[in-house]
Amino acid sequence: MVRYGSTRGLCLGLEVVMADGRIMNLMSALHKDNSGLDLRNLVIGAEGTLGIITAAVLKLKPKPQAYATAMVAVRSLSDALGLLHKLQAETGEGVEAFEYMPRSYIDKHRALFPDVGAPFDSDYDVNIMIEVAATKAQDARPGPDGSVPVVSALEETLGQMLEDGTVLDAVIAQNETQRRDIWKRREDAGEVAFFGGVFVNTDVAVPLDKVAAFETMLTPRIKAIDPDANEVIVAHLGDGNIHHTTYISRNDPDAMEALVEAVEDVVQELGGSFSAEHGIGVSKLETMKRRKDPVALDAMRAIKAALDPKGILNPGKVIPARDNP
Repeated sequence: MVRYGSTRGLCLGLEVVMADGRIMNLMSALHKDNSGLDLRNLVIGAEGTLGIITAAVLKLKPKPQAYATAMVAVRSLSDALGLLHKLQAETGEGVEAFEYMPRSYIDKHRALFPDVGAPFDSDYDVNIMIEVAATKAQDARPGPDGSVPVVSALEETLGQMLEDGTVLDAVIAQNETQRRDIWKRREDAGEVAFFGGVFVNTDVAVPLDKVAAFETMLTPRIKAIDPDANEVIVAHLGDGNIHHTTYISRNDPDAMEALVEAVEDVVQELGGSFSAEHGIGVSKLETMKRRKDPVALDAMRAIKAALDPKGILNPGKVIPARDNP
């Protein structure tokens, strides 16, 4: 979610069982602690290769008292980012979700879930799901006419942008049932991605203003590998996290690997990351070997060897083995 950031940033403290059985107590609730190396963040993201997390201190946020949720169509991703910045300014950084669903995703979703229907009466290339949340009572309390201030604020902002042509179409949820229907379209992404034959699925991140470039640069490279391939994208546009799926026309391991490398190439050229939120595990070990800074890999191996000299903690994951000379 845009508003809360990554889970890593919400973790204040940890308890970790080390490879030798000792318990490392990092269970601090402090927001500031500069007492040496940041061992907490070293363990987070290591996927159990440096220690086993047995307890955690997490920073919590109050549950919003009301939501304003909408589907919005715009001409371009540039217009979408302009909408995001305007909404953040108008709501005091109240945007919780800002999800990009292009026409290809909407079309496939409608084919798989015909009962859900289309988000708009017309078809658009750039569709955005927005959710703004109110934590203040004054923004959540219905007025005499029953209107909720946070919903009215979203309606007013979108209305202005419809008038100036920045927004092409908008549908705002008027009740919880409609809100859940809007969310379902986005939450079905896993089923949409994994249905359609042989596919290559990637989870990457690029700077927010490079998402459009990612699409533009990647498509011709995919077609060069497999002219009959199709793509579907869904993205957390608020933080640049893209879930890209290529449906390949043949079950060809070499072509599939070439497609993965094509995505890696574009991400690297745009200054992004080949793993945004789903980690490394085993499936991205080769990508780590190809794309991670070699000095960083050596540092990871040295830390792993120091903390787990017998290699008993989740072996073979995250850190690729050094090539034999």
